[in-house]
Amino acid sequence: MEKLPKLWIITPCYNDGSVIEITGPQFLEKLKQLIKENLIHEESKVLFVDDGSSDNSWEIISKFAKEDPHYIGIQQSRNRGHQNAVLAGLMEAKDRCDITISIDCDGQDDINAMDDMVKAYHDGCEIVYGVRANRDTDTWFKRSTAQGYYKLLNSLGVEAVYNHADYRLVSSRVLQHFADFEEVNLFLRGMFPLVGFKSTSVYYKRYERIAGESHYTLGKMVALAWNGITSLSIKPIHIISVLGSIISVLGFVGIIWAIVRTLTGHGATGWASTICIILFLGGIQLFSLGVIGEYVGKTYLETKRRPRYIISERTYEEDKN
Repeated sequence: MEKLPKLWIITPCYNDGSVIEITGPQFLEKLKQLIKENLIHEESKVLFVDDGSSDNSWEIISKFAKEDPHYIGIQQSRNRGHQNAVLAGLMEAKDRCDITISIDCDGQDDINAMDDMVKAYHDGCEIVYGVRANRDTDTWFKRSTAQGYYKLLNSLGVEAVYNHADYRLVSSRVLQHFADFEEVNLFLRGMFPLVGFKSTSVYYKRYERIAGESHYTLGKMVALAWNGITSLSIKPIHIISVLGSIISVLGFVGIIWAIVRTLTGHGATGWASTICIILFLGGIQLFSLGVIGEYVGKTYLETKRRPRYIISERTYEEDKN
């Protein structure tokens, strides 16, 4: 008889006490259903990763852990962001289970897609991406910008799965190799395709948030999007180089033209045209310096090699599975 894989469902949370009281039992119910259907091992777990919450999230997680052994939790020493929280859960799980499924705790991702994910793993897939079938619940602005962003990532050489966020199944075998990726600037959805191994996608419908408010503001989404570009592609630097070369050629042609006009007696000074050229070139230079500075800053952070997460508490003994 085939050995059943031990699954850990990893769900990060930050000030989501009102949400996990609802979704926690749903995750447990799904876990027990998969166990009953002989798809996963009975020692599978639901791992909550408290990303330094200031509400009662950790108290609720601790209560869950006392009520049912399938619940476990870890707490970060401070808030470090969604991507770091997911990474903390994955690294905690990699030596303790066979497969992980990361999913947000807000109830927007369809947990029934886990059935197809686990079945795909039984069929030999090491990574299974949860992909949104559509974006009907998004506003026109968010839908348009998201689609444009994924196209931009692909055009820059980033191997991001279209309409995939951080809902995915990953085997422990993949996680062992993923642990060698030591970047501080994390963009997980663009990093896992770099590991390789057999993968597939499962499509699901995304729902409205069950309770509470999203902590992912527009500013945070823009920051994550920019981090995805600059962490996984150096094409913006190449674009700046090409743009600089083009402007240099145009500037050289302009100088020749100005000299010829002066020598032929047709020279004329124009304040407006001069100011426009100065502002245009100054804007290009400042933008280029900003992009280059972003890469220099990321290099600076990477060389520090600071820990990407620090676990302050666990609901279980560290040396136990």
